[in-house]
Amino acid sequence: MIGIKSIASYVPTAGVDNYAQGAKFEKDEEFILGKIGSAFLPRKDADQETSDLCVEAVNALFANNPQLSRESIDALIVVTQNGDEEGLPHTAAIVQDKLGLPTHVAAFDISLGCSGYVYGIYALKGFMEAAGLKNGLLVTADPYSKIVDPEDRNTTMLFGDAATATWMAEGANWQLGKSKFGTDGSGAPHLKVSDGVFFMNGRQVFNFALLKVPAHLHELLNESSLQASDIDAFCIHQGSAAIVDAVARRFEGEPEKFIKDMVETGNTVSSSIPLLLEKHVLDADWKRVAISGFGVGLSWGSAILYRD
Repeated sequence: MIGIKSIASYVPTAGVDNYAQGAKFEKDEEFILGKIGSAFLPRKDADQETSDLCVEAVNALFANNPQLSRESIDALIVVTQNGDEEGLPHTAAIVQDKLGLPTHVAAFDISLGCSGYVYGIYALKGFMEAAGLKNGLLVTADPYSKIVDPEDRNTTMLFGDAATATWMAEGANWQLGKSKFGTDGSGAPHLKVSDGVFFMNGRQVFNFALLKVPAHLHELLNESSLQASDIDAFCIHQGSAAIVDAVARRFEGEPEKFIKDMVETGNTVSSSIPLLLEKHVLDADWKRVAISGFGVGLSWGSAILYRD
């Protein structure tokens, strides 16, 4: 059974003071922390590409797991919608070369946003098990600083740059349980890029998350024959403090179990869930965790992770 063995991340040390941004838009500290949830937004250097963020995260993973060699990697998936330059070739190929991974590696991208990590771990697990592969890397990196307009008050205070790398293999402590997914392309106009600039209808996205995610989690628990009390923590996409708080309240089942941790990272798109797992879950004594990603597409995915 292919599961999650380790997660590492790269969060740039440089970034933007969100209080200063808030002042520009006449937003006070209560709004910044209470609604946005982030005091600092990490930003990649101007000369850093998406692949460079990926490489930093994977190198951190190798450093944390000396038993894992580059030669042993046989699958690499990069989850991004903001790849290198204009997106061709696929970022995973560039990452393979920069990391010096073997050329027999299967490497490809998944073009998904905030739901991408949930989709990605199941896509990689299924691909590896079908092909008989041993060691896979799922990398997330979606630097929205490439597409966000710094003068857009609806987006510039939300997003931070980051990358994560998840090692998937047999003999893992954390296994992938039941999952559920969904797509509603009629919501595409609410989150999109036009002429290289990101647009978001914040109210529509908030309503979508509030309507879809709590119900989706309840459906997942019901189909898994679980209660909210059986879940040690809920790690949902950190879209904003307001979204996490609202989903937790609407879920109506131990809202204190919903982890919120974005003060120093912001909304890191597909990296938000693995950042939570790395920091709060992998080394905890918990037995069962629910994850849920949701956003651009519109797309959503929820799953149960359990300790073997």
